[in-house]
Amino acid sequence: MTASPDLGTVQLASPDLLRSTFRRHAAGVAVITACGDSGPVGFTATSLTSVSAEPPIVSFGIGTGASSWPAIAETDHIGVHILGEHQSELAATFARSGADRFGAPTAWREGPEGVPVLHGVLAWLVCRITGRVPAGDHRIVLAEVVLGDHSGTGRPLLYHQGRFNGLRD
Repeated sequence: MTASPDLGTVQLASPDLLRSTFRRHAAGVAVITACGDSGPVGFTATSLTSVSAEPPIVSFGIGTGASSWPAIAETDHIGVHILGEHQSELAATFARSGADRFGAPTAWREGPEGVPVLHGVLAWLVCRITGRVPAGDHRIVLAEVVLGDHSGTGRPLLYHQGRFNGLRD
């Protein structure tokens, strides 16, 4: 039998309640990339979701104040990269505001549809954006998979309690 929740600690909805709750939720780590007017852009995302298998569609959230948003708002194609546990520094670089995300030591190349493709990831996809849905201060981006490669090896990188972690058995 499980104990019932302590209703004495209930809080009204707030950004802090949402952040505190989702720190307890382990999430896979991805980097989303695109080609912008002034070069490649990208950001770390823990909101990546498989939406549909037929056709293959994924989604992710992005804040409208994010430095990558203008490129994501205008581009037709994006890259989705699933990071391995050995890539916590890469995840941190793409999460850090003002970082030179595509400078050394980030290894990447221009891929199909001009999308920046990161090296050494567990898997990557190139996707065609099919929708951008308003959701508060974010947009939920829907993107149909065009092609990809899932042949990387290793274990996934996770985000939990405000830190990047490896998967434990």
